[in-house]
Amino acid sequence: MQFTQEHEELRRTVRNFVDKELNPHVREWEDAGRFPIHEVFKKMGDLGLLGVTKPEEFGGMGLDYSYGMVMSEEMGRVHCGGVPLAVGVQTDMATPAIARFGSDELRRNYLAPAIAGDMVASIAVSEPHAGSDVAAVKTTAVKDGDDYVINGTKIWTTYAHYANKMFALVRTNRDGKPQQGITFLLLDMDLPGITIEPIVGLDEVSEQCQVFFDNVRVPQKNRVGAENDGWTVAKYLLTFERGGQEYAPGLNVMLEKIRLMAEKQQTAFGPLTQDPVWQHKFAALEADVLALEFTEMRIKSALSAGKDPGALSSMSKILGTELLQNVTELRIETLGSQSVIWQPQALVPGQEQPVIGPEYALTPMPHYLNSRACSIYGGSNEVQRGIIAKAVLGL
Repeated sequence: MQFTQEHEELRRTVRNFVDKELNPHVREWEDAGRFPIHEVFKKMGDLGLLGVTKPEEFGGMGLDYSYGMVMSEEMGRVHCGGVPLAVGVQTDMATPAIARFGSDELRRNYLAPAIAGDMVASIAVSEPHAGSDVAAVKTTAVKDGDDYVINGTKIWTTYAHYANKMFALVRTNRDGKPQQGITFLLLDMDLPGITIEPIVGLDEVSEQCQVFFDNVRVPQKNRVGAENDGWTVAKYLLTFERGGQEYAPGLNVMLEKIRLMAEKQQTAFGPLTQDPVWQHKFAALEADVLALEFTEMRIKSALSAGKDPGALSSMSKILGTELLQNVTELRIETLGSQSVIWQPQALVPGQEQPVIGPEYALTPMPHYLNSRACSIYGGSNEVQRGIIAKAVLGL
């Protein structure tokens, strides 16, 4: 993959945005337990950063996925993990599916606003009883005139309480194979009959939500792809969720933070960075992250050539999420007993509670707890191994 002057110009633009508009405010957002997603998206949309690889006719830059890699690398430097996550939902899940399967009208009404930053998307696939079994969805959409009427519930819907649009997988037919009777719909989050209940995680952050649909009417023209062919859209969307994002840039930032913390952690023999056991663990993770980085480059090369990432996306998802868990574990080990002091009150704006221990020890435990779920979301890693066994090994 060759990087040109145009790549570096984009890199400077994104880096400048991260350094001026995002990272200076991270502590403020962490204190509040949320970040101003609509304001951030609008600023990114004004710079064209939400449509780097999207069609020019809808406001995108129309560049190939090597530019998307530059974008992801620089967004990986954001010190607040929620920002790249929300951006990834928009750029790596919602908009690729609309661009590929949406009608011209849907592209005008949804893709263009998403690229401009006026739309904040959420993806509603999982259901309480279904887990990673996408084909087991029971939320129904029944035709009534020109509309579908939706009833049911979705869960683990990332940032649904911030979103103004939703990409929902619904059941439109119960006959035949389960995969043959599901459909994707785009809908507005302010429609009558939608109830959103944020879920407070172990890290005390409301990142996920459960969404209830009670006779919610959605125009049939908001269907993405053909009716009962949502399985095709779902596979495409999930492939981009797993392989369209990069884990390595963010992991490199986390490793650097761990190294700096280790320099401050004193042992009987000096800084923790001098400890050979710690050095071995840190070096092993660095090597694994480097290997992941090359795998992610292979995926972007395939995308740039007009190919789908295929089974590589499952490999990337397994490696990236399990490395994220391992890195957060090393962060806890590096801090030792300081990391187990649970003091969420210190993160509440206006509380003025004294911090016990160093301030950099406040968030590692919440981040560790949050990362326990990453090997489950987007299709559990067990499912990904099954995909690899079938697609690559022919088992």
